[in-house]
Amino acid sequence: MDLHTLLADVTDKIVQDAPTHARWLNSLSMMENTGARKISKYEDPIRTGIIVLKHAAEEARHAYYLKKLIGKLESDECPDYTAPWMLAPVESQQYLNRLDIETCRYLKDTMDLTGRELKHAAYLLVTYSIEVRADMLYGIYQAALTKHKSKVSVKTIIAEEEGHLEEMQKMLVEFHPEWEKIAADVCKIEDALFTTWIQAIDRKLATATA
Repeated sequence: MDLHTLLADVTDKIVQDAPTHARWLNSLSMMENTGARKISKYEDPIRTGIIVLKHAAEEARHAYYLKKLIGKLESDECPDYTAPWMLAPVESQQYLNRLDIETCRYLKDTMDLTGRELKHAAYLLVTYSIEVRADMLYGIYQAALTKHKSKVSVKTIIAEEEGHLEEMQKMLVEFHPEWEKIAADVCKIEDALFTTWIQAIDRKLATATA
């Protein structure tokens, strides 16, 4: 089963069970919040432009919005990001952290970057790969929500993530003339990590219905 089909199958199952759906939203909220905190950590205390500020603010708002959507479900409220309130908690926690680590390793090995240059390149490439994934993930998820007439909607997030992707592409053009090849390599790293995450969720769903 290819990744697109697997994700469609997983989200279709998720939206039909309120407690599972709540934990899915909570897991997505955690990931968005992790992204916001990573961007804030990346920010230079003085040389930070409006795009980075906008991106950090929108990621934090997405985390809040997804958390708030749980209230539309007849389910537990998921008070925090501890394991009982998450889907595939280990893989969910590791996804962005490993993407950061492996991207930095790739940049050190292939471009010999260090210090602030390494941080900047990693920010651009990690963010780009995540925005490419978000376009796929939220689009498929929204299709499942629409199909099952859910009260939940992520259309506003989809629109903002599309804007983020365009902004990152412009910044990557300025970063390196061969940015597309470099970004493709980082997207391969992300693809492996995302696949691990969604497969872990699929196994969790299979166990719950066995």
